[in-house]
Amino acid sequence: MSIETFIRRDILAPRLSKRGVLVVYDPEKRYRAVCQGMEDEHCRVVDASESSILSREAASQALVALGKGALNGLVIYVPAAAPVADEERQRDPFAVFAACGETFPNGDSDSFESLCLKAKPDHGMAIRKIFEAESNPSFAVIDAVGGGLGWPNLRALLGVESGRDILLALLAPNARQDEALKGSEAWVAEARDLLKTSLGLALKTRGKTWSSIADELWRFLLFSEFVFDLPEALPAALADIPQAPVSARPVIEGLCEDLRNDRRTQSIYIDRAEEIERELSLPGHCHSLKNLGQRDTFPFEERTFLANAIEASLRDDIDQVREILAQHERSVWTGKGESRAQWDLVRSAVELSLACEDLDRQLPDHAQSLERLLAFYVGALREVDRLHREFEQAVSDFDWQDTNGTMTPIKQQARKRYGKLVERVQMVFTRHLQASGWPLPDYLSNADVFDRVVAPRLQHNGHRVAYLMIDALRYELGVALEKQLAEDGVVELKPALAQLPSVTPVGMASLLPGAGQTLQLSKQGESIVPMLGDQAITTVTQRMEVFRRRYGERFAEGRLEDFVRDRVDFGKDVDLLVLRAVEIDSHFENHPDTAPAEITNALKRIRKAIHKLIQRGFNEVVIATDHGFFMNTHAGAGDVCAKPTGNWIAVHERCALGDGSADVHHFEMSADKLGIRGDFARFAGPLSLAAYRSGLLYYHGGASLQECVVPVITMQLKTAEQPALTQAAVALNYKNGAKRVTTRVPVIDLAVDAADMFSTESVFEILLEAHNTKGDVVGEAKAGGVVNPATGTLTLRAGEKVQVTLKMQMEFEGKFKVKALNPKTNAIYAQIELETDYAV
Repeated sequence: MSIETFIRRDILAPRLSKRGVLVVYDPEKRYRAVCQGMEDEHCRVVDASESSILSREAASQALVALGKGALNGLVIYVPAAAPVADEERQRDPFAVFAACGETFPNGDSDSFESLCLKAKPDHGMAIRKIFEAESNPSFAVIDAVGGGLGWPNLRALLGVESGRDILLALLAPNARQDEALKGSEAWVAEARDLLKTSLGLALKTRGKTWSSIADELWRFLLFSEFVFDLPEALPAALADIPQAPVSARPVIEGLCEDLRNDRRTQSIYIDRAEEIERELSLPGHCHSLKNLGQRDTFPFEERTFLANAIEASLRDDIDQVREILAQHERSVWTGKGESRAQWDLVRSAVELSLACEDLDRQLPDHAQSLERLLAFYVGALREVDRLHREFEQAVSDFDWQDTNGTMTPIKQQARKRYGKLVERVQMVFTRHLQASGWPLPDYLSNADVFDRVVAPRLQHNGHRVAYLMIDALRYELGVALEKQLAEDGVVELKPALAQLPSVTPVGMASLLPGAGQTLQLSKQGESIVPMLGDQAITTVTQRMEVFRRRYGERFAEGRLEDFVRDRVDFGKDVDLLVLRAVEIDSHFENHPDTAPAEITNALKRIRKAIHKLIQRGFNEVVIATDHGFFMNTHAGAGDVCAKPTGNWIAVHERCALGDGSADVHHFEMSADKLGIRGDFARFAGPLSLAAYRSGLLYYHGGASLQECVVPVITMQLKTAEQPALTQAAVALNYKNGAKRVTTRVPVIDLAVDAADMFSTESVFEILLEAHNTKGDVVGEAKAGGVVNPATGTLTLRAGEKVQVTLKMQMEFEGKFKVKALNPKTNAIYAQIELETDYAV
């Protein structure tokens, strides 16, 4: 391939394809013919060599045609230097085209010498000598380099043609190439010549085997990339290690990038880099270096970059953190399970901190009334609760590995910022609550949900409604669930205001028929009892009996989890099916450290239940909840509130009913003003987000936006359709076919290909789980990155490939299967069998 063809095809064409517009600046007038050769019926080339005014007009016309779809590309050739300063850009008639498209050259890597080295990587030394003698050689001179194809034995043995492909095969041969190299020595002399010519490597080994040559080549290649990228002086202890000349840098970096990014060679690269790092004692020799560049050739560099990100975050240099995250998002080292957990934690902390700062600035514009504050919470402020929940899930995913407390400062900082914002919001909320009361008239009251939302849908026999009573499904979770349910029907999400006090017995009673008119709270000893009229409603059985008395044989009920497992039996004459789920609240109260992950499982079960409801012929679903919750991870040891003085009954650590007076830490109001009927005259609660007992990481029961603003989701189900024509061919792989996992966070390669002509544009949602020999779940996809934190699933298009970190259960060891599943039906797309082989 000529150098002109290489520049046109491999350099300019990809940039044109990316943005549709390419401006080529060429003060040496070297690339005019290259650009002119790009014109065809789909691409317009504007040459500014003769007149910048006429060419600008022609470029403007072509840009309009591009916008209308009449053209696919516009190339503007400018025989002048690219503008650098703002004043130069203002004078440049083509700067606006460069701003909306791509430019060439763009950086030192686009210099003519660099392009020549990329075009002829096999002859780097010869190219360098040409440019030493002549700074602007002609295309013909470059094309003459190398003459014919050399290295016939290597080409024949390895089955490749170019010197670059030969180098890649010498570094990481496939099985056939490996056998060929072992079966002959005729290639050794050619390899020595190729390595000298293309990389400047004079092999020192006298061995004639592939392994001895590959060992030296790998060390030379990786160490050279490390040195090229190092902004600081190389430590003296490493100065004598062989490294490539600067002229070979494009080839060195290109080979390393290929080896790192190709899934077929990635694991080989990792093993080699870890071995060379140990062999050269790089972490010890480089411990004093502050700046290691941008590439993380070796694993110790990734740890240094992570430390830099943590340090930048702690000094509030968010721009630096984001730059580091962007540079290393696709690093081969952050793809390892243990490292990915650390980076995900830093990323989630940064996202939470930025959201807190942004919403803190907006809060004064929405603090004038309770109505405006509620609208702000429903529209934007609830997002910070989602980010905080996802941050705590990232903390939970990594805490078991953080034996040295590396991430402790990051955790404390993010929690402090979240705590500062929500406490400020809480003070605004309780101040307005005392003036406005609860619930607000323009919002749906939770006590009216059944009568206003569910009952009207049951007026016609045969119209089947499922009523899902989900414990502790706070508003931001409702938003996440709504997005996931959209493909199964027409979904509508409304905010509702929970019944106070926001505890489970009261909240669940408020979701019953007639609660808006007859729910009241009775004092019995030192406890409160919810009543519907004169009937106590304290147990599940009593609550379900209310439905049964009203709807008789049209009613059936059960646990949502049992329904998903086909353990709830009912006939076709059932029009109202009530399904109950308490897992979120139960897990938070009993295992708050790991509870965020249970939320994902709870939402999975809801989606599976809805799929089964469609199969059972139900027409609509209404999802409601008793109360929200607050994750109190920001609280310190002394963040506790003393109970108010008076004759009070404390309720669930966050409020009190009875009689007494307010103090500097409490608000105190008439129970009637807060929508509470019954034996209690007054309601009191902390002004802040503190509780009556220290050490609580999770609670509800009081008055806050997180506890009292809840979702009501209504969904019209799609009727059952014929099986879709689209299919997905899903492939799973672990470390190029390895069968044993040595870490509790293994990284699985997952690819989706179209199985038929109808599915090339389809989107596939996949649930990735590890199951033991009994079928129990022993590992799940770690939230973050491509994995949706709310649902635990990932969504891919045909042709996409991703890496997914599995989080194995700590206590599990043995054989297991990794399965790619349909998240609604649990149908298996693909599976692989693995076995644990942990070092400890």
